[in-house]
Amino acid sequence: MELEVRHLRALCAIADTGSLHKAARQLGMSQPSLTTQLRRIENSLGAELFSRERTGCRPTPLGRSVVSRARPLVSGMAALVAEARAAADLTGGPRLRIGSTASRALVGWLRRLRQRLPGTDISLQMDVSANALLRTVAAGQLDVAFVHEVEGCPLTVPEGLERRVLVEREPQFISMARDHPAAASPVVELADLAGDRWMVDPTVDGEWDALRRVLGAAGLNPPVLHGDYLTAASLIAVGEAVAPCQPTSRPRDDMVIRPLRDDPLAVRLLLFSRPATGGEDGPAPRETGHGGHGPDPGPDLGPGAMGTGRLSIGAEVFHDLEEAYREAALGAADYRLWLTRNKSPLLHAPAA
Repeated sequence: MELEVRHLRALCAIADTGSLHKAARQLGMSQPSLTTQLRRIENSLGAELFSRERTGCRPTPLGRSVVSRARPLVSGMAALVAEARAAADLTGGPRLRIGSTASRALVGWLRRLRQRLPGTDISLQMDVSANALLRTVAAGQLDVAFVHEVEGCPLTVPEGLERRVLVEREPQFISMARDHPAAASPVVELADLAGDRWMVDPTVDGEWDALRRVLGAAGLNPPVLHGDYLTAASLIAVGEAVAPCQPTSRPRDDMVIRPLRDDPLAVRLLLFSRPATGGEDGPAPRETGHGGHGPDPGPDLGPGAMGTGRLSIGAEVFHDLEEAYREAALGAADYRLWLTRNKSPLLHAPAA
């Protein structure tokens, strides 16, 4: 078996995430497929590259050596692909390549962007990993990434990316079965959920660490199920689990969404992009936005500022995201009540 770039990329992903499950999600493949691929790579080399432990995968001494040699090759191939795509952009029309973690604001944002930028090829790439999306932006394969950063678990931001703060602190609510005893309360105490199984997706950057920290601080040690949130919804509806959720989530006939007392779980909503100009002699990367909701608009970068065929991320594009998020927030009854109690600026439309 000859090692290919995809094999090297898989080895780097396993080393970076420390988990076959997380690496498989990052690579867009199933865990059994990645496990089989790793076994074939190790068989072809005649030695183990990773030791499988209860807490994940750790590179062996040989594995560290192989991964250290693989990284520049994978990085070089990513740069080659990015340069080739950039060259192809020069002959095409304007494009805007968006990456995002899950958000109810996406539909409204895309609708507004298509109205604002007619004739632009707007594409969307979803990923559970915010860090993976930021690496893709830095590699030139995406123009912008809308992501959430779990409180207490900072993202690893590649050098040179610009950041705009959409929401400084978005509380995370709890989803539970409609007949759950705590569902009758407008605000739920963590202690009311002490006897429940909790479900969390460990492939979402920082989410499991934050939940474990919050539960531990409250003196709780409930059973925790690891899985994706599509599966979680089915289990929550029949009372098998409770789970954190975005406050913009909508209740269902068999499920309710409630805020937690004192909002112990929270995320920050961020928009990242590459600078409009740069390079070794270009201006230093800057951060826009302020501590609360909304941007510090700065200069309005119009279409084409980053080169023919690719759109820059200016104040208008951010404003469309801000409006889409506000629409999603006010459309969720429990979140709207929370915003009212906390006198949030989201209740008031920002200036265009």
